[in-house]
Amino acid sequence: MASGCAAEIQHWLMTGTGDIRFAEDVFAEMCNRFLAAGVPIARASLHLLANNPQWMGARFIWRRTAGSIETHPVGYEVKQSDAYIKSPFGAIRTGAEMVRHRVDRGAGADLTPALLAEFRAEGLVDYVAWPLKHMLGKRHMVTFASDAPDGFTDAQVAALAAALPALALVTEVRLKTRLARTLLETYVGPHAGQKILDGAIRRGDGETIRAAIIVGDLRNFTTLSSTRERDHVIAVLNEYFDALCQPIERNGGEILKFMGDGLLAIFPLDEPDACRRVLRTIVEILHAVAEVNARHRAAGQQPLGYGIGVHLGDVMYGNIGSRNRLDFTVIGPAVNIASRLESLTKEVGRPVLLSQAFAEMAGDEAASLERLGDYALKGLAAPVTVFALAEAGGSEAGATPDSRDGGHRIWELLTNGGTRM
Repeated sequence: MASGCAAEIQHWLMTGTGDIRFAEDVFAEMCNRFLAAGVPIARASLHLLANNPQWMGARFIWRRTAGSIETHPVGYEVKQSDAYIKSPFGAIRTGAEMVRHRVDRGAGADLTPALLAEFRAEGLVDYVAWPLKHMLGKRHMVTFASDAPDGFTDAQVAALAAALPALALVTEVRLKTRLARTLLETYVGPHAGQKILDGAIRRGDGETIRAAIIVGDLRNFTTLSSTRERDHVIAVLNEYFDALCQPIERNGGEILKFMGDGLLAIFPLDEPDACRRVLRTIVEILHAVAEVNARHRAAGQQPLGYGIGVHLGDVMYGNIGSRNRLDFTVIGPAVNIASRLESLTKEVGRPVLLSQAFAEMAGDEAASLERLGDYALKGLAAPVTVFALAEAGGSEAGATPDSRDGGHRIWELLTNGGTRM
């Protein structure tokens, strides 16, 4: 390969990739350009570490014969496995500057048996891996493999190595952009995260939106946290929040914040079926908490009690806080009413209470609701008419609606002919 072609690829990496959003797409195009220049790459991979709550990182695999790049998320548990520790990535992470292996001759650095078998099955004969060095000592990895009879020449290996500093720069920019988006989505939610990325970062920035508001709270958390060890308390909280959050997210709601053992979420009403999705969310939460409580009882543990309040109204959605510490959330009387309804669940013995404003907006879906009466709520001059899920209540918050006729009735009204969606 002529040195001029290698220089052209380096120049392209630095000046021609501005419109390519993702690091793996830059990498795939780089491989295509090396291949067109005569470097016999049959397979290449890009391994990036990430600050993601679920994944340690991701592995992107490019193959000459494939039409698209493969993406494989890598979990944190892999760090304890021999497949990681004894792999080229393990060697690169602990300081190796290059790993070279002739697959056909068994020469060079060892590969794990599984990786060696995979390479041989693809007809690869030569393999080389390097660290991809980002700022402050962060080491990722890039690999190239060839199925040419003689593998890579020294000049080809040198050309690939020469491109790495430029590849490191362009991948680091994209990785940090993706990490920023991931962390914002993790801590403030996807909708608020996108608004922050779009520039809504000044105190007071926001808008008035109409939304259904959900406020949830775990019962007897003070007793739990003072009588059980820390790890058990955290595990119970995570289990409880999973039971609430997965239905909310699955049905298009946005979780704005966790408040100790409480939760605040909204369903913006710009979607015509928002109320239907809120009701479906509530029923799915009842199912999920019932399953959690069944496991707790089987283990001889106390079942979880909880309360949920649902209201509907205009809220201010935006940045609130001090000059240097902001919270992207919702405020307004509608939020306060949802919170008061959640507190009222303790008195009326129903796990979920909904306001008349929500019931009126729900229209035909309100047939799944039962009017309980008018209740005085703290801070409000006039009583509020309160509803619960029809016949799905009981003294135990978290009872599964499938155990009562009301649960079946709700499912029939919210799904097609009783089929779960």
